[in-house]
Formats: sequence, structure tokens, C-alpha cells
Amino acid sequence: MDKLLAMISELETKVPFCDTTNTDISEASVGWHIEHTLLATNRIILSMMRSDPAAYQWKFNKIRAMVFMMNKIPRGKGKAPQAAQPSGDITIEGLKAKFSGTRKNITALQGMEARKFFDHPYFGHLNVKSTKKFLKIHTKHHLKIIEDILLTDL
Repeated sequence: MDKLLAMISELETKVPFCDTTNTDISEASVGWHIEHTLLATNRIILSMMRSDPAAYQWKFNKIRAMVFMMNKIPRGKGKAPQAAQPSGDITIEGLKAKFSGTRKNITALQGMEARKFFDHPYFGHLNVKSTKKFLKIHTKHHLKIIEDILLTDL
């Protein structure tokens, strides 16, 4: 989880650029990508906390296998579920306030029972190990988009 926490810290360094956009890269602003990443991470972990390990069922999923093998989410192929889409104004202060809670949730993921799970809309049930991997891939995906927005904005 140290790597995921380091990625969250890297994400935090992008907060001052929250209003930056480049529609050639993404319709969304840097702030939207930060907010979405934090929102998705927190909602996934909270969902896992409430899950019943006895209900976990692994099934082969071709999309999950491909994404996990490549360690990459292809751009423009998926859409964030409504629950993970930021709403309202995104501000520097609002973003900064969310990081400590996200770090706390990531730390809680460490001690979770292995069969706790999250039901991903494209990948199906993800247990703790798979969720850790997914959160790293997902965060890296949005960090790369942010980096591309910022590089082309120079």
C-alpha cells in the first residue's frame, strides 16, 4: 500500500492546477480527475468494509484479466459510474480536505479480511488483493491523464 499512498501524495501535488483543462486530452479538468480518483478510492474501500466475505464469488473476467495483465486502463474505453463522478464546484480547499480521509481508508484496506470485496461495474467482484491492484492501476491512469493535461498546457 506504500505505492498507492505515494501515488495519492503525487496526486496531491497536482491540486494547485485543479482548474487546468485541455480538451484534446480530456473533457474534464485536473481537479475533476483528482476528485474522481479520491471519490472512487473512498467509495470502493467503504463498500468493501460493508461487504460480506461469504458472498464473494470469483469469476473469470476477460476485461479484468486484460487490464490487470497490462497494468493499464485504456483511455476512453470506460465511463465512471455516477457514484464516482464529482458533482458541484471543485476547489483547491475542497480537494485538500479529502486527502487525509483517503489515506486513512487506504490504511484500513491493509487490515481487511482477504475475502472482503467490491463489485466493480466492469470487472465483477474484486477481493482485497485485486482491489489493491485495481486502485493502483486506476490512480496511475488518472495521474497520467493529469500529467498529459499539464504538459500540453505549457
